[in-house]
Amino acid sequence: MKNRREFLFLYDVSWANPNGDPMDENKPRIDEETGINYVTDVRLKRTIRDQLADMGYEIFIREVRDEEEKLKTKEDIFSEYGNDYSTVLEKCIDIRLFGGTFAIKNQQKSFTGPVQFKFGKSLHRVKLEFIKGTTVMPSAEQKAQGTMTEVYVLPYSLIVFYGIANEKASQETGLKDEDIDAMLKAMWLGHKGSTDVISRSKFGHEPRLLIEIIYREGTLTHMGELDKLVRINTEKRDEEIRDIEDVEIDLTKLKEKAQKYKSKIEKVRYKLGDRVRLKEGIESVFEGVEVEEFDFEND
Repeated sequence: MKNRREFLFLYDVSWANPNGDPMDENKPRIDEETGINYVTDVRLKRTIRDQLADMGYEIFIREVRDEEEKLKTKEDIFSEYGNDYSTVLEKCIDIRLFGGTFAIKNQQKSFTGPVQFKFGKSLHRVKLEFIKGTTVMPSAEQKAQGTMTEVYVLPYSLIVFYGIANEKASQETGLKDEDIDAMLKAMWLGHKGSTDVISRSKFGHEPRLLIEIIYREGTLTHMGELDKLVRINTEKRDEEIRDIEDVEIDLTKLKEKAQKYKSKIEKVRYKLGDRVRLKEGIESVFEGVEVEEFDFEND
């Protein structure tokens, strides 16, 4: 990979839990001061990894069980590659993308992932709902009646992620342009209905907007903090938003910054989801730059 890249990704969840906190009853993660929902980069990378696996790519960080149904450790999986990190890099796309640490003869070898994401955050304040119910089938402990079910969900959250791919770090892991292409496709399709997001608590995800900015070779600067350049316009109170059609996505600030950097940008690629309203089209936001639309469904 020779060109630095930046990524802006928006997806939403409806009556689901985008990222539970295991230390807090698995509740969606919410900043108590601002009411903003946030999602860890680990959650995003897991969705990408699982979708890449569904697409036929070899993944290192995965759940594998032995013959006794015990989870294999990272060391167990590493041994399957002959304890050779060069073999892991050659075969496993997730390590080329996100890096990893490997123990070799009591020494550790670490690779910094060329692709990094900040925590995602909602573009509005959210409302937490606690849903209780019962199941039809009783458990072994409660043979006379169905068991109680409890789940925390968000009626709606429109989440933005910002990421970057660094061409210098890519030299160490051997990251290729086609790896980035596969990651972006997995990011989009993974939030549209992969096995990772169709569980009871996760069902309700939908990708809405993906933008990739490819800089000219040799460019050492980039716009940065793209997530802070996105706004939403709505006539509703934040907590009343329930659907993507309730908001208009405003990329005015992104356009202002993009115009300052357009001489450094080689190309912009994007994907726009169903029913999304933009204040201004992508071609206008990146006026003067080559713009191309992704066609993941027909790849």
